[in-house]
Amino acid sequence: MRVADFDFCLPQGLIAKRPLKKRDSSRLLVLHRDGQIEHKKFFNLPEYINPGDMLLLNNTKVFPARLKGLKKTGGSLDILLIKENEENVWEIISKGKYTGVLEISEELKAEIYVGRVAKFICSGSLRDIIWKYGNMPLPPYIKRSPDEKDKKSYQTVYAKEEGSIAAPTAGLHFTEELLKTLNSMGVLIREVTLSVGIGTFMPIRTTHVEEHVMKEESFKIERSLISEISEVKNSGKSIFSVGTTTTRAIEGYMSGNWSLGIEKEPDNGSIHGFTNLFIYPGYKFKAVDSLITNFHLPKSTPLMLVAAFCGWKKLKKSYEEAISSKYRFFSYGDAMLIL
Repeated sequence: MRVADFDFCLPQGLIAKRPLKKRDSSRLLVLHRDGQIEHKKFFNLPEYINPGDMLLLNNTKVFPARLKGLKKTGGSLDILLIKENEENVWEIISKGKYTGVLEISEELKAEIYVGRVAKFICSGSLRDIIWKYGNMPLPPYIKRSPDEKDKKSYQTVYAKEEGSIAAPTAGLHFTEELLKTLNSMGVLIREVTLSVGIGTFMPIRTTHVEEHVMKEESFKIERSLISEISEVKNSGKSIFSVGTTTTRAIEGYMSGNWSLGIEKEPDNGSIHGFTNLFIYPGYKFKAVDSLITNFHLPKSTPLMLVAAFCGWKKLKKSYEEAISSKYRFFSYGDAMLIL
């Protein structure tokens, strides 16, 4: 398959720059497997989920991984923290090459080395200082600088496990009230953790889809969840996965496409591992029956995962209808439910 085949034209005006004031008031395009499309609001979601179904969430928490500092030469440099290699030492990405000291604040400096590695020098907890001076890592297609409001809005209401550099955006539509409604209906609400890293949003630079290699991301899954999923499916109920990151975590484990982390041995209650599972058309889903997702970038890995779930022809038609109906796209945009 050619990467170029997974393209579509999107008017720039449909890219959402800010979230709606009420999370669950976003629009919801419902795509049925027969190709039928309905236009709803996200708060209509309970109409499509039955008692005994499972709603699977990614409870990862985004940290303000974007830092700005002054170089010794006087210019400024933005860096994005990617992965902590050891205490206070991080892999980073930045625009432009720089080697030397970066002064972020009186409390925090970074020594930038060749190979995009930063060693931080600080007094006190580096994480606390990052939360004080860092900004949320909004995607580059949101053409504005992040602000303090993003520290709350670019975060799900159920975020717990800090470690992501991008939000599991399908989950941004949920409110605590909506989750309580689903719980009171008898929906099983369960969580996994996938720390969203560069693998999720790294552009595909190959000509053919099959040639792309995902960078691995860490996950944690409770052992009890695996047997629960089997019980739900065996009873004729459905697994609703919220987002492509949740889907990659559970499908990565269920398909055997994962490895055990060297530094993290599994405890009795949970499985810690890494997955670089790349889901594209032709993949056979092992756990997920229905998918809640946002509208994704052209030629991106999340778009291909959704295309694998419902078929590219149906998905492209849905996107065309969403564009003509002026849905809001990408991270702060509207949502889809694929049944």
